[in-house]
Amino acid sequence: MTAERAPFDATIGLGSNIGDKAANIDTAIAMLTRDSDVRIVAQSRKYRSAPWGVLNQDWFVNAAISVATTLSPHALLHRCQQVENEMGRLRNQRWGPRLIDVDVLTYRDKIIDTAELKVPHPLITERSFVLLPLRDVAPDVRISGATLDQLIAALGVDDTIPL
Repeated sequence: MTAERAPFDATIGLGSNIGDKAANIDTAIAMLTRDSDVRIVAQSRKYRSAPWGVLNQDWFVNAAISVATTLSPHALLHRCQQVENEMGRLRNQRWGPRLIDVDVLTYRDKIIDTAELKVPHPLITERSFVLLPLRDVAPDVRISGATLDQLIAALGVDDTIPL
């Protein structure tokens, strides 16, 4: 007999590599869910991961949450960006160091491709630091028809480990 999973509307990935990284993620989650329009359903373990894109920077802590929400996909994106801004995120360098990064990974079974929002997140299949926490909170999610286990196996990397 398998345990029933609570339904969720969206998954969100979080990352930090400045300051108290784990506390930054906890703060962002609390801010995301401070109103009743976003409710946490499940939270992943925290993972330590190597930098991606720009390699000459400190390691990251990453996590994911699944949420039930009454917000539209774009409104959820705006909430994520609001949290980043309120926490003081500076966008000086693409893929560079960041106090907090909050991304909408999936929204129900929707495929969204606008200038502002792409869901599923466009680089999700290339990032073990996204896939492993995502599997913790939404193991049945499929990306382009592939299971998370298949995508993780295809990466063949071990640079993301639970804290």
